[in-house]
Amino acid sequence: MKSSFIKYILLTCIVLLLGRVTSYAQEEEVDLFEINYDTPLTLDMESESEVEIKAPKGKKVKKGTFYGLRTKKGFARTGFGDKVVLELFHYLKEYEEPDQYVRDIYWYDFKKRKIINSKKINKDNAGILHGPYKKMLGDQLLEEGVYYKGTKHARWSEWNKYDILQSKEKYYKGWPKESRVQYYDRGRKQIKEIIPVHFGEKEGNYYAFYESGNVAVRGEYHFDGKVGIWTEYYDIKNRKKRQIQYGKDPFDESFRPSIIREWDERGKPIYDVSKK
Repeated sequence: MKSSFIKYILLTCIVLLLGRVTSYAQEEEVDLFEINYDTPLTLDMESESEVEIKAPKGKKVKKGTFYGLRTKKGFARTGFGDKVVLELFHYLKEYEEPDQYVRDIYWYDFKKRKIINSKKINKDNAGILHGPYKKMLGDQLLEEGVYYKGTKHARWSEWNKYDILQSKEKYYKGWPKESRVQYYDRGRKQIKEIIPVHFGEKEGNYYAFYESGNVAVRGEYHFDGKVGIWTEYYDIKNRKKRQIQYGKDPFDESFRPSIIREWDERGKPIYDVSKK
């Protein structure tokens, strides 16, 4: 009898404890994407971004070829009179798809006659920027850098009209040099996680991958905070698992992230907040 009473008391305590834990978890910020990875490896962006765009000594490369790809020269002009800004650039002779994981993709719109920063590319009307780039105000250099298949690469610098340096940044094929990458293998071929870091803060597209190579999680950081919709996937190509909505402003503490959609492994919807 005494033994049964003790078991009853213990069971009651466990139930109450679980209830408190569940209640606490519901009150905490929804975040299903915390992945217990080891400390990500840091890419040596500084050394890798300094790859020469010119031909190695002893080798002759055709004019207008950068990183092994043929390009054409282009220019864009804005403004009037002595305030005309001229952009000089190169674009790929033959279209090539930019890196799908990089957030900022630059291409020249032949109809609008200007450089566009967008992943929504009109392939029939786009010149993917690739090679040296300069922005001029008369004889004054305002900006200089290099593009690689539509992404910023190597060293980028900006000056004001008084020739005072405003910023100097380094990229590696679209990723800021501070970005961190973790791999599954020692050969650094199977990416596990990409953390975009710019000026010490998380900024840009975040990705986590399964060992199979399929995307596990993707989302966007802005000023070190999660913004927009973050999506988790099953280990099946493009098979979504759930989505969490974060605010547009990472500093809006009043916005509480919440699950907005969920699917089962077959892709069948099991929850949609808009149909609740």
